[in-house]
Amino acid sequence: MPAAFQHFAGHIGAVAAHLLGLEFTQATVAATTDGQRRNADAGLAQLLETGKGSAVSLFQECAQRYLATYAQVTECLWNLDLPPRQALEQALRQSARMQCEDGHPKGCMVGLAVMSAPSAELAQVTAPLNRSRARTRAGIADCVSRALDAGELRQDVDAQGLSVMFDSFLVGLSTLARDNIGIEAMERAITQVMRLWDSSVAV
Repeated sequence: MPAAFQHFAGHIGAVAAHLLGLEFTQATVAATTDGQRRNADAGLAQLLETGKGSAVSLFQECAQRYLATYAQVTECLWNLDLPPRQALEQALRQSARMQCEDGHPKGCMVGLAVMSAPSAELAQVTAPLNRSRARTRAGIADCVSRALDAGELRQDVDAQGLSVMFDSFLVGLSTLARDNIGIEAMERAITQVMRLWDSSVAV
């Protein structure tokens, strides 16, 4: 087994435990049916117990389940019924609460996946998670663009800079959660970072 793959495989047990040991919360209940969750549990448990699944296939199963449930907390970025600022703040707060809630291992699998493939040959394994991050990044940019088009933000605002700033803040929540920074501090930080949006509002 290549050394790079051995390093990658070392992450799989934690990822599997991450998902197989979850107590499903309100966010997950809203995203999937009981039957879907039972099927996902059974499939992953079989991979672990029978040994038929490789480390890669197990990781992919975990990723698919995560993307269909917990990763949906940022889909509000694409909800055109929400004002751009509200959609952005809702995504930040929902993600922070999800990453810190009881029954969910600290951090976000999507955000932390950037460290899960140590070589180019394994990059395709985390591709779905990378696409999820890209979609969220595009959703943040879309909120900024909508606000500019609607005249909510000043026309001289650096749209890309503002979007990247919010994206980096969101991704950074994962490491804060892993370092046991509590949700109360994160909530206050979100209040502070949203003031950067408010300082760019058109007068």
